[in-house]
Amino acid sequence: MSDAKIEIKIGQIAFAGQGEQDWIAKQLDKIIAQAERLIQLVPPVDDEHQDDDERNAVKPDAAIAKKNLPAFLSEKNATTNQVKKFLTTAIWLEAKGKNRLLSKDVVEALRTANQTKLKNPALCLSRNVSKGLCEKDGNQFFVTDGGKKSV
Repeated sequence: MSDAKIEIKIGQIAFAGQGEQDWIAKQLDKIIAQAERLIQLVPPVDDEHQDDDERNAVKPDAAIAKKNLPAFLSEKNATTNQVKKFLTTAIWLEAKGKNRLLSKDVVEALRTANQTKLKNPALCLSRNVSKGLCEKDGNQFFVTDGGKKSV
Protein backbone atom coordinates (compact mmCIF):
# COMPACT_ATOMS: atom_id res chain seq x y z
CA MET A 1 0.00 0.00 0.00
CA SER A 2 1.08 3.54 -0.63
CA ASP A 3 1.60 6.29 1.92
CA ALA A 4 -1.21 8.79 2.31
CA LYS A 5 -1.39 12.16 4.05
CA ILE A 6 -4.25 13.96 5.72
CA GLU A 7 -4.68 17.32 7.39
CA ILE A 8 -7.94 18.32 9.02
CA LYS A 9 -8.91 21.21 11.25
CA ILE A 10 -12.02 21.37 13.41
CA GLY A 11 -12.33 24.57 15.41
CA GLN A 12 -8.91 25.17 16.87
CA ILE A 13 -7.95 21.50 16.81
CA ALA A 14 -5.76 20.35 13.95
CA PHE A 15 -4.78 16.81 13.02
CA ALA A 16 -2.19 15.77 10.49
CA GLY A 17 -1.27 12.20 9.71
CA GLN A 18 0.80 10.24 7.26
CA GLY A 19 0.86 6.51 6.79
CA GLU A 20 -0.79 3.65 5.04
CA GLN A 21 -4.04 4.51 3.34
CA ASP A 22 -6.12 2.11 5.51
CA TRP A 23 -4.75 3.58 8.73
CA ILE A 24 -5.41 7.15 7.54
CA ALA A 25 -8.98 6.23 6.59
CA LYS A 26 -9.61 4.77 10.08
CA GLN A 27 -8.23 7.91 11.75
CA LEU A 28 -10.37 10.14 9.56
CA ASP A 29 -13.46 8.09 10.46
CA LYS A 30 -12.67 8.53 14.18
CA ILE A 31 -12.23 12.29 13.81
CA ILE A 32 -15.44 12.70 11.83
CA ALA A 33 -17.34 10.65 14.40
CA GLN A 34 -16.14 13.02 17.14
CA ALA A 35 -16.33 16.27 15.16
CA GLU A 36 -19.45 17.57 16.91
CA ARG A 37 -17.91 16.94 20.33
CA LEU A 38 -14.60 18.56 19.31
CA ILE A 39 -16.37 21.72 18.16
CA GLN A 40 -18.15 21.94 21.52
CA LEU A 41 -14.88 21.49 23.41
CA VAL A 42 -12.91 24.03 21.41
CA PRO A 43 -15.08 26.35 19.32
CA PRO A 44 -13.79 27.87 16.09
CA VAL A 45 -11.83 31.08 16.36
CA ASP A 46 -13.63 34.14 15.05
CA ASP A 47 -12.08 34.76 11.62
CA GLU A 48 -12.16 38.50 12.26
CA HIS A 49 -9.57 38.06 15.00
CA GLN A 50 -7.31 35.76 13.00
CA ASP A 51 -5.74 38.56 10.99
CA ASP A 52 -2.61 39.89 12.73
CA ASP A 53 -3.12 43.35 11.25
CA GLU A 54 -6.61 43.57 12.72
CA ARG A 55 -5.51 42.17 16.06
CA ASN A 56 -2.71 44.72 16.29
CA ALA A 57 -4.61 47.60 14.74
CA VAL A 58 -4.62 50.81 16.69
CA LYS A 59 -8.08 51.71 17.86
CA PRO A 60 -8.89 55.39 17.39
CA ASP A 61 -8.78 57.39 20.63
CA ALA A 62 -11.71 59.78 20.49
CA ALA A 63 -10.44 61.96 23.33
CA ILE A 64 -7.21 62.73 21.47
CA ALA A 65 -8.68 62.65 17.95
CA LYS A 66 -11.21 65.39 18.69
CA LYS A 67 -8.40 67.83 19.56
CA ASN A 68 -6.59 69.72 16.85
CA LEU A 69 -2.87 69.06 16.57
CA PRO A 70 -1.64 72.47 17.85
CA ALA A 71 -3.80 72.13 20.96
CA PHE A 72 -2.60 68.57 21.58
CA LEU A 73 1.06 69.56 21.16
CA SER A 74 0.60 72.50 23.52
CA GLU A 75 -1.26 70.37 26.08
CA LYS A 76 1.59 67.82 26.08
CA ASN A 77 4.27 70.56 26.20
CA ALA A 78 5.68 69.29 22.91
CA THR A 79 6.15 72.46 20.91
CA THR A 80 9.90 73.03 21.25
CA ASN A 81 11.64 69.67 21.77
CA GLN A 82 11.88 68.15 18.29
CA VAL A 83 11.95 64.51 19.41
CA LYS A 84 8.95 64.94 21.72
CA LYS A 85 7.09 66.92 19.04
CA PHE A 86 7.62 64.05 16.57
CA LEU A 87 6.41 61.46 19.10
CA THR A 88 3.39 63.51 20.19
CA THR A 89 2.35 64.10 16.57
CA ALA A 90 2.65 60.36 15.89
CA ILE A 91 0.44 59.64 18.91
CA TRP A 92 -2.12 62.13 17.59
CA LEU A 93 -2.08 60.48 14.15
CA GLU A 94 -2.54 57.01 15.69
CA ALA A 95 -5.43 58.32 17.78
CA LYS A 96 -7.11 59.20 14.49
CA GLY A 97 -6.83 55.53 13.45
CA LYS A 98 -3.61 55.49 11.41
CA ASN A 99 -2.15 52.04 12.07
CA ARG A 100 1.39 52.43 10.70
CA LEU A 101 3.18 55.68 10.03
CA LEU A 102 5.97 57.05 7.91
CA SER A 103 8.12 60.00 8.99
CA LYS A 104 6.57 61.97 6.15
CA ASP A 105 3.11 61.45 7.74
CA VAL A 106 4.33 63.29 10.83
CA VAL A 107 5.92 66.03 8.71
CA GLU A 108 2.73 66.43 6.66
CA ALA A 109 0.51 66.59 9.77
CA LEU A 110 2.68 69.35 11.24
CA ARG A 111 2.72 71.26 7.94
CA THR A 112 -1.04 70.95 7.51
CA ALA A 113 -1.59 72.23 11.06
CA ASN A 114 0.69 75.24 10.40
CA GLN A 115 3.27 74.08 12.95
CA THR A 116 7.00 74.67 12.68
CA LYS A 117 8.72 71.90 10.79
CA LEU A 118 11.11 69.37 12.22
CA LYS A 119 14.77 69.91 11.33
CA ASN A 120 15.52 66.18 10.94
CA PRO A 121 12.46 63.89 11.16
CA ALA A 122 14.53 60.72 10.53
CA LEU A 123 16.76 61.56 13.50
CA CYS A 124 13.69 62.23 15.67
CA LEU A 125 12.31 58.81 14.76
CA SER A 126 15.67 57.16 15.39
CA ARG A 127 15.92 58.72 18.86
CA ASN A 128 12.38 57.66 19.74
CA VAL A 129 13.15 54.12 18.56
CA SER A 130 16.38 53.99 20.60
CA LYS A 131 14.42 55.03 23.71
CA GLY A 132 11.81 52.33 23.03
CA LEU A 133 9.07 54.91 22.46
CA CYS A 134 8.54 53.90 18.82
CA GLU A 135 9.19 50.68 16.98
CA LYS A 136 10.05 50.23 13.32
CA ASP A 137 8.03 47.88 11.14
CA GLY A 138 9.74 47.71 7.78
CA ASN A 139 9.88 51.26 6.44
CA GLN A 140 7.02 52.25 8.75
CA PHE A 141 6.77 52.68 12.50
CA PHE A 142 4.30 52.77 15.36
CA VAL A 143 4.30 54.28 18.84
CA THR A 144 4.78 51.75 21.64
CA ASP A 145 2.67 51.68 24.79
CA GLY A 146 5.68 53.10 26.63
CA GLY A 147 5.82 55.93 24.12
CA LYS A 148 2.17 56.77 24.70
CA LYS A 149 2.64 56.72 28.47
CA SER A 150 5.72 58.94 28.28
CA VAL A 151 3.75 61.82 26.83
